[in-house]
Amino acid sequence: MEPGTYWWCSCGQSSHQPFCDGSHQGTKRAPVKMVIEEEQTVAWCLCKHSKNPPLCDGSHAHLQT
Repeated sequence: MEPGTYWWCSCGQSSHQPFCDGSHQGTKRAPVKMVIEEEQTVAWCLCKHSKNPPLCDGSHAHLQT
């Protein structure tokens, strides 16, 4: 990711995953702000079950399908 401010979608409804597009409006969810100071590889959480949002912590491996 390039340096900048990113807003991670916590509701799962955004059409621009993993980033917020405002789809959470009317829910109790809110996006999570992440500031990246220098270019780096980021493993964004896509399952929305991470205990370290907005980053992946492997929680998806334990979800039942």
